[in-house]
Amino acid sequence: MSLADILDPLQRPLVTVLDTPVSWTEVLGFGSGALCVWLVARQHVANWPVGIANNLFFVVLFLQAGLYADMALQAVFITLAVYGWWIWTHGGGPDSPAPAVRRTTRTEWGVLCAAGVVGTLGLTFLLGRATDSTVPFWDALTTSLSLMATYGQCRKLLESWWLWIAADVVYIPLYAHKDLYLTSLLYVGFLALCLAGLRNWSRDTARSPDRPLAVSTG
Repeated sequence: MSLADILDPLQRPLVTVLDTPVSWTEVLGFGSGALCVWLVARQHVANWPVGIANNLFFVVLFLQAGLYADMALQAVFITLAVYGWWIWTHGGGPDSPAPAVRRTTRTEWGVLCAAGVVGTLGLTFLLGRATDSTVPFWDALTTSLSLMATYGQCRKLLESWWLWIAADVVYIPLYAHKDLYLTSLLYVGFLALCLAGLRNWSRDTARSPDRPLAVSTG
């Protein structure tokens, strides 16, 4: 049995939205993605395995849509998810406490912004030259913002939510442009969840800025 045979059932249409077929992959990506963001907002450690499942669904979806940077991004997300899972449960070591929500330092902002600019420019050039992408800059920009946000989420940086919000504002029209209407709608929901997550993490930071917060596991 080939990989194509395994993926074929996931690529079959399940429903039709705005005269556009919506596949099982997009529906499963919708559900697992919404659950993941909700769990992150609640600081629940289960967001990491749910997020990995979501990444796998989106690998298939983005390959079909020709969003190659976003497809490759999922592999990086999975790697970061393993890292974040470890940090949230061990604090970076077997005997270390779980990290507390904190604000991003100036040094961290400098590194993140520099990496974001370099990543966006580099990916735009690569996608424009090496693929048939019709949206190389926007694909590259959302990829860089998402990586910055995911790293911040791993370290429980409060401002990681602002990076996700910026990415979602671009993702919503981008996916609609690619006829991924359900995914575009999903990112509207993501945007709302990100705002809720920002509010919740801000409260935790204000309430106990110096004391490590417990990670919810159940």
